[in-house]
Amino acid sequence: MLASKLFGDDWTKKYEDTDISGIAYDSRNVMPGNVFVCIKGFETDGHKYAAMAQKNGAAAIVAQDEIDVDIPVWYVEDSRKTIADIACRFYGNPSKKFKLIGVTGTNGKTTITYLLRSILTEAGMSVGIIGTNQNIIGDKVLVTQSTTPTTPNALELQQLFAEMAQNGADCVVMEVSSHALELERVRGCHFDVGVFTNLTQDHLDFHKTMENYLNAKAKLFDISDKGVVNYDDEGGRKIADAKDCDILKVGMNEGCDLRAKNSDISARGVDFEVEYKGETYPMHISIPGKFSVYNAVCAAGAALQLGIDMETVRMGLAKASGVLGRVEVVPTDTDYTVIIDYAHTPDGLENIIKAAKEFAKGRVITLFGCGGDRDSSKRAVMGEIAGRLSDYSIITSDNPRTEDPQKIVEMVEEGMKRTDGEYTLITDRRKAIGYALDFAKKDDVIILAGKGQETYQIIGKEKVDFDERVVVAQYLRNK
Repeated sequence: MLASKLFGDDWTKKYEDTDISGIAYDSRNVMPGNVFVCIKGFETDGHKYAAMAQKNGAAAIVAQDEIDVDIPVWYVEDSRKTIADIACRFYGNPSKKFKLIGVTGTNGKTTITYLLRSILTEAGMSVGIIGTNQNIIGDKVLVTQSTTPTTPNALELQQLFAEMAQNGADCVVMEVSSHALELERVRGCHFDVGVFTNLTQDHLDFHKTMENYLNAKAKLFDISDKGVVNYDDEGGRKIADAKDCDILKVGMNEGCDLRAKNSDISARGVDFEVEYKGETYPMHISIPGKFSVYNAVCAAGAALQLGIDMETVRMGLAKASGVLGRVEVVPTDTDYTVIIDYAHTPDGLENIIKAAKEFAKGRVITLFGCGGDRDSSKRAVMGEIAGRLSDYSIITSDNPRTEDPQKIVEMVEEGMKRTDGEYTLITDRRKAIGYALDFAKKDDVIILAGKGQETYQIIGKEKVDFDERVVVAQYLRNK
């Protein structure tokens, strides 16, 4: 693509015929003819690698600061915005070729995307998913170089959109993190429907305040034609009251346009009813817990905003299977139950413990930790929640990163001490899981919280293989 088409009128006329073969922001990935975009990251600065990009064959460079190279340079105020803009142009604005639904909020994003996938598939659509677990179109898993756990960086996102369009996607459902909205990763995208799940404490290491956190998520509704918000959540009410797009209010309380009621929760899932426009409809979802009802009505609301009928919504929810790492029952051939769940926030931990208590015949044993190099203020809060709600808790490690795991565990313990809950500290997560399996009795439910779909532990700056499904199987096999 000619530089004049990629950069538009802002590109210096002298270089308008420069031929651009691709885009890169990592100098190691630069191929001959690429434009290299210097991005100031949190750990390094792309400007330091401009010379390496030139050496690897870059035809041009985008930069915010002065650099010394012998190839064309386009200086901009914000290279994050620029890489999003040129990625959209380079790939032909692929997100305009299908319906695009974005899901934001602290908890429930992944599950809602999969519930929506089931509903949209029931409606006869070819559906793509972009999010925490994996990126897929139909049954095909798409791989990117992105290290972003939830929403890919702007370049990878447009690459994914292009591949999904080429594979015939009618609709793409994606998780949209607050980081993605704040760091311009979804710049250039326009959503047919935006969905807000809830707002609870998380990512304050980045956003600093809950107000900033909510404001970041609310940006989704500035780039959406229609919206769906959990109106039972204070953040959802603030968004609904402040934004101009067509918003459907969902939840369990009065004032909701789509309201769930009469929930019957068991180990096999939840049976409930929804009221919508004066009619009542029976629903079933195979994931237990009150939070599953909220996830279901958010997904149902998004489908309705796309014009899908309620019977298709009902069938789609009923056919939806569980999501990897979300209330996932691990096969153990024991007389107790082991559940893996991604709960890594105070609200998420409270939800999964309460869900387990709704169907557990024995004790609820909660094994959990808190990530290192992340919001430390939630550690004691999560300790208090586990101590108050669980019959027994095991505090352990969960991606300690560059922090001392023992110090993290002790910070969690401070919250545990505020309760009467029984607990133990075992910093080594593998040993902690073995302890939980030995401690369990008939009809108990063990919750392994925090890892979810992850198959690793981040210790220092290294990822170490750690799949809890494998850890459980190996321990039981060797007993």
